[in-house]
Amino acid sequence: MEGKKRFITIVGILLIVGGWTGLAFAEDLKIGVVDMQRAINECQAGKEARKADIKEMEKYQRQGAEKQQELQTMKDNLDKQAPMLTQEARSAKERELQIKAREFQRWQEDIQAEINQKRMELGQNVQVGLRRIIKKLAEDEGFTIVLEKNENIVLFSVKTVDLTDRIIKIADTPKK
Repeated sequence: MEGKKRFITIVGILLIVGGWTGLAFAEDLKIGVVDMQRAINECQAGKEARKADIKEMEKYQRQGAEKQQELQTMKDNLDKQAPMLTQEARSAKERELQIKAREFQRWQEDIQAEINQKRMELGQNVQVGLRRIIKKLAEDEGFTIVLEKNENIVLFSVKTVDLTDRIIKIADTPKK
């Protein structure tokens, strides 16, 4: 919804400015669009961020599997020992298992929150770099406006105004 409001505001401003400056402004109007999601996914920095994310996820999945196996072993041992245990000892072992299960559940929630936070930070870092490139390209080539290409803001654009491939190429070019 925020994107839609931003688009309406931009179009309104363009119409007002265009009305004030007449046709001369319309002739100088140079518009570009960038598919940010595609640029993030396809640029080298985005791919590296995704690889780091996958590596982190795999590490936590291994740890989670180990913790889950430990819980299963505790449960299996309790099931085997249950007939031989006193009611009091059995209750104590069940409480211990429940505590471990709750700790595991909290650990999973904490890890998920940590992963989401890291994913967001990595995405923002890539996006900030891409925005700098977009701004420089727009200034260097005299673009009046560059819009983000998505279904809420740009419903249609011709390929000639799409700057995404150029942005990806610039982002992947080694810095001097």
